[in-house]
Amino acid sequence: MFRKLSSLTFALLLFSHPSFAAQESFSIWPQGDAPGTKNSPVSFVLTERSKDPALPDRAVTGIRAPQITVYQPQKPNGIAILVIPGGSYKRVVLDKEGSDLAAPFNARGYTLFVMTYRMPEDGHAEGSNAPLADAQRALRTLRAQAESRHLNAKKIGVMGFSAGGHVAASLETRYDEKVYTPVDNIDNQHARPDFVVLGYPVISMDQAIAHAGSRKALIGEMPTAEQIKHYSPEQNVTAQTPPTFLLHAVDDPSVPVANSLVMFNALHANNVLTELHLFSQGLHGFGIRGVKHLPAAVWPELTMNWIEALPE
Repeated sequence: MFRKLSSLTFALLLFSHPSFAAQESFSIWPQGDAPGTKNSPVSFVLTERSKDPALPDRAVTGIRAPQITVYQPQKPNGIAILVIPGGSYKRVVLDKEGSDLAAPFNARGYTLFVMTYRMPEDGHAEGSNAPLADAQRALRTLRAQAESRHLNAKKIGVMGFSAGGHVAASLETRYDEKVYTPVDNIDNQHARPDFVVLGYPVISMDQAIAHAGSRKALIGEMPTAEQIKHYSPEQNVTAQTPPTFLLHAVDDPSVPVANSLVMFNALHANNVLTELHLFSQGLHGFGIRGVKHLPAAVWPELTMNWIEALPE
């Protein structure tokens, strides 16, 4: 049976598990709850979906106070990655596309900041822009903290998976869109990532290739042409879009590989530095644990090699 816990026990569970390398967790918004949650009816729930204590698989729903959990390497290289896990725009998975990444990326000196974010259908004032509002605020927060955390302020990137990939792709194409009212000096920071990594991302709202659940959550069942364009990152790429690395399994049954292809084509057409890796096997949501014995297992190394080769 799944275990459900309130937000009060979230931190205790997070730090008590022996496999986690997290040093701290903090709220993205100064009051805890995001400003747009006032009329949202949802309540925070954390569910442990795994029956194996050595292989956690936590998911959170009813997010009102998005948080960032920090995974700090022993020898930092100054590069920070804001990690945005997936969850079909219904939940945020914390381990398969979050804590699992700490070991390989920390070993190379990367500092990871794994975030949670609000869902578009949870009644927040920002509606379908709630996830983007949280991502903008999170990126600005890392920029504001760069000096105190000994980070290179010009090497703060974002990595998103599945629906979290859509959040990341929205951030890289709509980083300067005003989707929330500024609340403090942190909001004076710019929200453009320096680089972006998209893992089997939800991208297009084109019904022919869209992930149906994400499309419905964001733009409903009868969207206008303007809504489809606005929430399709491939239609909003410009020459100012940050360098982007994409990875996807061709046999993905949930999010068609065409999503990564249309994003790559849009980036390439706008002369944005981009790289795409397609793997024949991996299905969907593989993270690291799902491809241990497959060629796709090399993706973290490929990703870090690409980041480190980016021009200064």
